[in-house]
Amino acid sequence: MIVRTLEECEKSERRIVSENWESTRMLLKDDNMGYSFHITTIYEGTETHIWYQNHLESVYCISGEGEIETLADGKIYPIKPGTLYNLNEHDEHLLRASKELKLACVFNPPLNGKEVHDENGVYPLEADTVEA
Repeated sequence: MIVRTLEECEKSERRIVSENWESTRMLLKDDNMGYSFHITTIYEGTETHIWYQNHLESVYCISGEGEIETLADGKIYPIKPGTLYNLNEHDEHLLRASKELKLACVFNPPLNGKEVHDENGVYPLEADTVEA
C-alpha cells in the first residue's frame, strides 16, 4: 500500500515549480500504478500553452476559475470547481487562470517526476525520476 500526504509531497522533490504553475506529483511511474496523480496549481492571471503529445490527461478542478481553449477549433470551456476535462485526443490547448486554479490531474502513461513543458507545451516520455 502507498500512503502519502500532500503536505509531505510538497516538501520533497515531488514538487515541481514552473513560471505559470506548480505541480506536486503524489504518484509517479516508479509507483507502478499505471498512471501518475498530481495536485497542480495554475497561478492567477497566467496563460499556459500545453500539448501533451505523449500523454492522456484527466483534470478535475478543486478550486479557482479559468478556461481552456482548444487550438484546433478555438472552442473555449469554462473551468470552475467541480469541472472535469479530459485531453483524450492529445488536445493542444491554452489553459488560463482568472483566479488561481487548484487541479487534480491524472496522466497516462505516468510521469517520472521531473517533467516540465518544452517549447511546444509537451512533456517528454522519459525524464529523471524523483524519490518518494
